[in-house]
Amino acid sequence: MPDTDDRSHLMDSRILGDLFTSKALRAVFTDRAMVQSWLDAEAALAQAQSDLGIIPAQAASQIADRADAGLYDLRAIGAEIVETAHPLVPLIRALAAKAGPRWGAYVHYGATTQDITDTGLILQVREALKLVRSRLHELMGILTTLARRHRDLPMVGRTHAQHALPITLGFKFAVLLAECERHAARLEETESRVLVGELGGAVGSMAAFGGRGPELQDHMMRRLGLGSAVVPWHTARDSLAEVVSVIAMIGVTCGKIANEVRVLQRTEVAELEEPFVLGKVGSSTMPHKRNPMFCEYIIASAVLCRQAPANMLAAMHQEHERDMSLWGVEWTVVPETFCLVGGLLERTAWILDGLVVHPEALHRNLHHLGDLMLSEAAMMHIAEVLGKSEAHDVVYQAAMSAWETHRPLRDILMENAEVIGSGVDRERLSDLLVPEGYLGSCGTLVDRAVKSAEAFLAQESRPVASVNGRTA
Repeated sequence: MPDTDDRSHLMDSRILGDLFTSKALRAVFTDRAMVQSWLDAEAALAQAQSDLGIIPAQAASQIADRADAGLYDLRAIGAEIVETAHPLVPLIRALAAKAGPRWGAYVHYGATTQDITDTGLILQVREALKLVRSRLHELMGILTTLARRHRDLPMVGRTHAQHALPITLGFKFAVLLAECERHAARLEETESRVLVGELGGAVGSMAAFGGRGPELQDHMMRRLGLGSAVVPWHTARDSLAEVVSVIAMIGVTCGKIANEVRVLQRTEVAELEEPFVLGKVGSSTMPHKRNPMFCEYIIASAVLCRQAPANMLAAMHQEHERDMSLWGVEWTVVPETFCLVGGLLERTAWILDGLVVHPEALHRNLHHLGDLMLSEAAMMHIAEVLGKSEAHDVVYQAAMSAWETHRPLRDILMENAEVIGSGVDRERLSDLLVPEGYLGSCGTLVDRAVKSAEAFLAQESRPVASVNGRTA
């Protein structure tokens, strides 16, 4: 039979989706998962109301028993949403019908649509954050291993895409590791603010709950394992904007890592290489190519994440006490960003875990400029006698001459009258002009980054708390 699948977005594509997104994260944001999160919120509301004697216990039991997305025809609900132009009423009607005429009357009792959809979205975000955190910690573990393994392996450090000074490969990984640790800390910090549900009623005043709104919200959120908001946040979208921004930053870091591998895999450089598996095709016309295509997919995915914070900032601009006009922005951007970043983390970890390092190319490129790359070492040594400014002028002139004549910097400096006549230790100067001997504190800095990351990863999870809410 012909394939009648009507998927049209990269996120769900059977053809391209797995190159860009995460299956595990996609599962968190399916239609069924979204509907289930709404049903979970409705069930918790009914049970909390039963706890406080607001509705009969049997009503809460009936509603909770039927709060299972598997019981509902999602296509039918979708069709009714189009007809009613309302995202939740069709599900409320279906849940009430399942609960029966007597007990169904207590479905969605006093709540407003946004109480349920917002709380449901936060339930999905909670599951998504667990997956992202796990994958980020895995990436940190791989970077820790690489930093330690290559702690003392010299290579060219580059600025402005040009050879600058020697570093170690471990130092490069340590810089990335520290960045990822900061992302992990941001995730912890933002969780306490974003994992907060809400129950405000029509305008957030909780008027329909007869003065028991705050207490009811606390009971409801306790059942859901969420923080309870100090005040409803119907038009205060800062926490969602914050968490999406943090997630997007993680994605951009993955893109940066992939791009670093990609540029260092250039034929002329050939220092690093993404994993190669026989059967991977680099080109449809040039069979010899071993292109960094997995890195390129990561870079493309990271680009897609960059606009997410801007869109979420736009969605913060809401009017009065409730404003539906910008919900759709969040419903699009939040799932998409999480799914993309989940895929980015999985693929970046895979690339780094199987990364191919070419020590001979690292050594070749390290010595490509000879001793010219050690101009700073020469300048700082000469500065001990001549002072920094004059030493810079001396070494600058010698370095420019070395560029033009292709002679060693050492030879030109040894011929310089100021160097000869100033008492500069020329033997020490000669010893300094060796790339492997000018690695600064790279090893110590690697050790510090690894120690910090390992201590972070060893910490136990902290309880959810909030500066704008209470632990439920």
